[in-house]
Amino acid sequence: MSINKMSNNTSSIVSKVWSFCNPLRDVGVGYGDYLEQLTYLLFLKMADEYSKPPHNRNLNIPKEFNWESLVNKKGAELELHYATLLRELSMAKGILGQIFTKSQNKIQDPAMLAKVIDMINSEQWLVMGADVKGDIYEGLLEKNAEDVKSGAGQYFTPRSLIKVMVECVQPQVRKTIADPACGTGGFFLAAYDYLVSNNKLDKDQNKFLKLETFFGNEIVAGTRRLALMNLFLHNIGDIDSVNFISPADALIAASPATYDYVLANPPFGKKSSQTFTNGEGEQKKEDLTYNRQDFWATTSNKQLNFVQHIRTMLKTTGVAAVVVPDNVLFEGGAGETVRKRLLETTDLHTILRLPTGIFYAQGVKANVIFFDNKPASKNPWTKEIWVYDYRTNIHHTLKKNPLKLDDLRAFIECYNPSNRHLRKETFNAESNPEGRWRKFTYDEIIARDKTSLDISWLKDNSLADLDNLAAPDVLAAEIVENIESALFSFKEVVNELNGDGNE
Repeated sequence: MSINKMSNNTSSIVSKVWSFCNPLRDVGVGYGDYLEQLTYLLFLKMADEYSKPPHNRNLNIPKEFNWESLVNKKGAELELHYATLLRELSMAKGILGQIFTKSQNKIQDPAMLAKVIDMINSEQWLVMGADVKGDIYEGLLEKNAEDVKSGAGQYFTPRSLIKVMVECVQPQVRKTIADPACGTGGFFLAAYDYLVSNNKLDKDQNKFLKLETFFGNEIVAGTRRLALMNLFLHNIGDIDSVNFISPADALIAASPATYDYVLANPPFGKKSSQTFTNGEGEQKKEDLTYNRQDFWATTSNKQLNFVQHIRTMLKTTGVAAVVVPDNVLFEGGAGETVRKRLLETTDLHTILRLPTGIFYAQGVKANVIFFDNKPASKNPWTKEIWVYDYRTNIHHTLKKNPLKLDDLRAFIECYNPSNRHLRKETFNAESNPEGRWRKFTYDEIIARDKTSLDISWLKDNSLADLDNLAAPDVLAAEIVENIESALFSFKEVVNELNGDGNE
C-alpha cells in the first residue's frame, strides 16, 4: 500500500471513529462512556481476528459471547445479548476479565450500538500499524481528559511533559520500567516509543520490550481497563498475556519486585482515604495512614507516601522521574523528614518547576523531581541540586497555548542527558540574573527552613512591571487558576476540620 493511500486510510478510520461522538453525546453518552464501549468492542473484534488464519489462536472466549455473536443482532435482542456478554466476560480470568471488569452497556439506544459495531466490523484492525490504532485511541483519551464532567483529567498527564521526562531519563533496552499509579499508561507508551526509535532491537529485545519491561498499578477499574487497551493497541503486552497492571493499591505494601526506572505522576490530592459503610448503612470516609516499616515517615499525605514508595521500588542503581505538587517540596513534619532522607539515600539531582495551566486537573502547582537510587552510605548521596524554573513569567493554557515538547527543549539541553555531570548554569547574579537554570549545594539546601526544595529566584514581572503584563485572556486564565488553587487548599482545610479524608 502506498504511503498516501495508507495516510488517507488512517484519516478515514479516525474520522469514522470520531463521527459517533456527537450523536452519542446528544443521547447522553459522554466521551468516557463511548471510549469504554469502544474498548470492549475493539477487544472482541481483534480477538476474533486473532482466532482466524493466519493466527489461529485459541483465546478462550466462549463462542456464545464472541464478536460474531454480536454482529448479526439488532434492536432489543442486541441490547439484551450485549448486556449478558459484558456480565459473563467480566468473570473471566486474566486480561480478558480485567478488560471487562465492572462493565456495563452505556449505549442504551440499540440502533446506535449497532452502528458502532458495524463501524468496528468494517475494518481489519490487526493489519493496522500500532501507531495508527494507538493514535486513534490516544486521541479519544485526550478528548475524554478535556471533558471536565468526566473527571478523567486527573488520570491524564500531558504527553509533552511525559516525553520530556523520558528524554531526560533515556531508558535503556532490557531494563524494567514501573509506574505505581499508571492512569491510562502514558509513561509506558512514551518509554516504548523512545526505546523503539533509538535502538535497533533484535528478536529477544523486542520480546522483552513487549512482555517483560512494563509494570504498573491502577486502582480505578475503568482507568485500568483504558490503560490495558491503550498498551495493547500500541503493541505492548498481548491479548492472552499475563496482566502487568495490578488493581492493587501500590501503597499498601512494598513492591514485590524492584525496577530500573520509575516514571510517574501520582494522583493529585494530599489525603489518602477509603470509603466504608457503617452499621447504619451510611457511607463514611476514613484517612489512610500506611504503616510501612520501609517508610521514613508515617503520614496520611498521599504524595509523600508515593515518594517514599517509589524510592523503595527502585533497584540500587534505579532512576526515578516523578511529578509532585509543591507541598512535597516545602511541607514540614513528615515532609521535612522525607526530603532529608531522600537527599541522604539518593542523588536528588534535578527539579523542574512547572507552570500552571498545563494539567487537566485545575489549580495544581507541580514539579518534576529526578533522583537516582544509591546503596547505603554514611554520607549523603546528594551533593548538589539543579533547579530549572519553567514557572515564573511563563503562561500556558490548555486550549490556546498548551505545553509543547519544544517549550522544554531548553530544559532538556540544560539537563544534558548524555552526561549530566557536565552541566553549566545559565543563572549568574551579575551577568544573567534572569537565567532559569541554577545549582544549589547540599549545604545550601540543608540550611534552608524545613529543608525546603521550593526554590525560586526570578522576579515575577507581573508584580513589578505593568508594561509587561500578559494578554487579558492569559491574565484571566491565571486568575481562574489561582482561585481554583485556593479553593483546592480550602477544601483540604475543611476536610481536615471535619475529620474527612480528601480523595
